[in-house]
Amino acid sequence: MRFGKTLKNSIYPPWKDQYLDYAKLKNLLREDAASEGDDRPWTAEDETRFSEEILNVQLEKIASFQASQFKSLEERASAAGEKLKELAPEDGKAKGDITTSRFKEIEEELDSIINETKELKKYSSINYTGFLKIVKKHDRKRGNNYKIRPMMQMSLQKRPFNSEQGYSALLNRLSMMYFVVRQQLDENADPTAASSSDVQSQSQLREKYTAYKFWVHPDNFLEVKTYIVRRLPAVVYSEPSAKGLEAQGDPTLNSLYFDSPNFTLYGQKREAKEDASSLRIRWYGQLKDNPELLFEQKIVHANGGSEEKRFSIKEKYVQPFIKGEYKMEKTIEKMERQGQPQSRIDAFKSTVNDIQSFIKDNDLQPMLRANYTRTAFQKPADDKVRISIDTQLAFIREDCLDEDRPCRDPNSWHRRDIDSTAMSYPFSNVNPGEISRFPYSVLEIKVKDDASKKQPQWVQDLMASHLVYQAPGFSKFLQGAVSLFEDNVNDYPSWHGSLTDDIRKDPQAAFEEDQERKAKQAENDLVVGSFLGTSVKAGASFKPAVSSPVGRSYMQERMAADERAGRRRSNLDGATASARETETEDVPQSNNEGGYGTMSSIFPSFSLSRYAQARRAKNFKLPPGVTEPTKYLKDDGELKVEPKVWLANERTFLKWQHICILLGALAVSLYTAAGEDKIAEAMGIAYIVIAIFAGAWGLWMHQTRRDMIVARSGKDFDNLIGPMIVSFALMVSLILNFAFKFREAMERYHQQDLSAVNGTMDQGAEPWKTELV
Repeated sequence: MRFGKTLKNSIYPPWKDQYLDYAKLKNLLREDAASEGDDRPWTAEDETRFSEEILNVQLEKIASFQASQFKSLEERASAAGEKLKELAPEDGKAKGDITTSRFKEIEEELDSIINETKELKKYSSINYTGFLKIVKKHDRKRGNNYKIRPMMQMSLQKRPFNSEQGYSALLNRLSMMYFVVRQQLDENADPTAASSSDVQSQSQLREKYTAYKFWVHPDNFLEVKTYIVRRLPAVVYSEPSAKGLEAQGDPTLNSLYFDSPNFTLYGQKREAKEDASSLRIRWYGQLKDNPELLFEQKIVHANGGSEEKRFSIKEKYVQPFIKGEYKMEKTIEKMERQGQPQSRIDAFKSTVNDIQSFIKDNDLQPMLRANYTRTAFQKPADDKVRISIDTQLAFIREDCLDEDRPCRDPNSWHRRDIDSTAMSYPFSNVNPGEISRFPYSVLEIKVKDDASKKQPQWVQDLMASHLVYQAPGFSKFLQGAVSLFEDNVNDYPSWHGSLTDDIRKDPQAAFEEDQERKAKQAENDLVVGSFLGTSVKAGASFKPAVSSPVGRSYMQERMAADERAGRRRSNLDGATASARETETEDVPQSNNEGGYGTMSSIFPSFSLSRYAQARRAKNFKLPPGVTEPTKYLKDDGELKVEPKVWLANERTFLKWQHICILLGALAVSLYTAAGEDKIAEAMGIAYIVIAIFAGAWGLWMHQTRRDMIVARSGKDFDNLIGPMIVSFALMVSLILNFAFKFREAMERYHQQDLSAVNGTMDQGAEPWKTELV
């Protein structure tokens, strides 16, 4: 479908005069039917008229109308909020006294606001696409001397009316008011029935996750990865999960997406229609290694939930399955021979028939491939937080839209030129027009929904930091389609304009933006609490931080840890538990207490803080009825120590003995060759003393660490006193040796000069004596 017809079908009648005049712009470009056969050359005057119309007339008209409508919606939302405040229950007044009709009126007003907000978002999106379409047509037809697309992209960036972030604040505010109104209406109607239905729905649904998607600039990738690694272990892919992959490497994924020649699935997913579906074939690694192929259909329902249908298939059956010639009969027969439950077999048949019918009804065919390397992070046996980072993301055409020059063999379901040669990123042998390399890494954070609805603090810090750029609703399928088939799609995703921006952010600006967002969220929580009758202490839900927790360096965290140790209170007896909590909230906690390189790390049992001095000064009495245990739980049971622990202790002992032997050999050599040199003799004796100390220290530490292992001690095994003494002694010896030798050399030099002067004076005196005689 041509874009002009798409624009005409997308017009919202009340705003029909405010849309992009696409026909007029085509007329100025001489691209309409009336201009056919017009062979006049394109002049500077024609370019001026077109530029004036699109930049100063059309763009200003649309940007001004969108800004005025958005401001009107914000004012209406504020007015609805004021009405809600007037209906807030007062102290001592029952909620039943509030009339239901007033809340229904407010709900209708909110419905009207949210509907117009959706229409305004569609208005912004279709006009944004129209501007890019017409300037692309201009540069292709009339752009020999004048390129206007870069100027248009810059102008659109200055007027971000199609930005997703611009609507998020208003939608969040409306969502909060919706929650309050519906909570009141449900409570007035039948609280018991409402609560019981909620419990039933929660018990029937599977585990739910909330997904957040971000872009990561290459300059920030390493910092983001190290930040995550410190909190979540990386998932290691082994042979069962990814055939042909190295056990230690991150896997390469291939997702082959289907769509119709008219890009029906793209349009449904872009417009977020009810039960919008996407279909792909996914596999790990190279196809020549015969990996497991998965057919996957994802259906997004109107309530925001999603449903996935999938089954595995062998490569040789993919093409017959797409054509409808094969219905997975062999797999079904195998399941029957294995005696699997009939319900499972029926479910498999249903999934296969649904996907095959979906392909046939929508005339689907492979359109594009997404190739990327995935790094996943998750704690073993703990799926509360799941993180994945996709790097080296490339989109490749797999279509046969051009029958004369198809990208893929029509009789095959994939491109043989890529898979038969095991081509990998950056796919240098693929034609430039058939590949699009995504400039950023894609970070996805999935947080498991639970009763508390609270995310881990470190996850919140990462999502609000300057290291990531929020990309809500980002889809590889949509991005690949719009980057490879720009002429075939008539509606661009909301993040399309951000690809030309510099997504790197100033750390302080990102931190201040996050603090403002948290303050607004705390204010909304207070409003909701007033309606629901819950007590929320002012300031308890949000307390401004001093600086960004992610933006601080490692040394800053260590300095902050030392500073906290110095801020301990002096009077322990008069302090209360609440005061301790307040102190903890005022000073941000670091992940590691006590920094490496500080006094506490070198001497673990020594501390100059007043709290430590008070702890050493007196022993606290245990509460009544509590006795000190004679044996700790960690000491219970049979002692089991892995061999590598003993070997590590022995290796450390052998290294110390190696140092002892080297220093001893040096000392004996110096002492033997000293002769009458007293300095060399003294240095030899000093090195012998240092060598004896190094050997004794290594033996003592070996025995001490062995006793700690046997006793299951929780103390640190490192001790820097010995290495510091040896290093200091060697440094002093070298300095003294240099000083003595230097002084000896200077004395010898002065003696030689004095002897030379005396010899000269004697030679000059001989002639004078002869004359006198």
